[in-house]
Amino acid sequence: MNSFSPNMLKTFEICPKKYYFKYVQNISVPQPVSFFEKGKKIHALANYYLKGADISNLLRELSFEEHQIWENLLNNEFFQKSYVNSEYNLSAKVGDFWIGGRLDALMKNLSLTSPLAGEGASLADGGLKSDIYYILDYKTGSIPKNPEYDYQTMVYLICADRLLKTYGTLKFVYIDLKNNKNCVIEFTPERRIEYTEKLTKICTEISQTQDVASSSDNCKFCEYVKFCF
Repeated sequence: MNSFSPNMLKTFEICPKKYYFKYVQNISVPQPVSFFEKGKKIHALANYYLKGADISNLLRELSFEEHQIWENLLNNEFFQKSYVNSEYNLSAKVGDFWIGGRLDALMKNLSLTSPLAGEGASLADGGLKSDIYYILDYKTGSIPKNPEYDYQTMVYLICADRLLKTYGTLKFVYIDLKNNKNCVIEFTPERRIEYTEKLTKICTEISQTQDVASSSDNCKFCEYVKFCF
């Protein structure tokens, strides 16, 4: 079984028929390149920068607006944390289903809660030193209206939690580059249970759905409207 991505889950929730066209029939509808160009530039630039590549040529290709967005990201407190990985694919199993996605970046810093915690100490061996991990997601547009329960938030946190298996803290950070703001969501044991239940429920719904009806409320703005009948 293929892994369910946040976009797949979101598409199904909006309209099962759109999900059918896009992910079952694999019908691709071209989108205007300009619609994604700004976001793609910033994401690529961030990835190269974090990996230590020379980005001077890329910087010269940015517009004035894109330069300002890049400066906002470069000076962001979370983007300045210690680098772990970027543009990273990860997945995890919830119930009978696989979920997964591609992280913009994973960062961390070290929190020393006691001067007695020696080098290399951890909660596992009785120390009080724990890592704080941050999943970063850069937004050149707008962040989700309900970020705590956006499928991207839930999928990435569940997957990273399974990967890290850490005694430290895991947080999801939406970086709103347009307004130069952050939205931070902390992953708690309660959210682990809640997110797992929600993700299992919608994956089950997708796997059991046979009659794919369209959602008339969203048809007007759907790129698949010409295929729908």
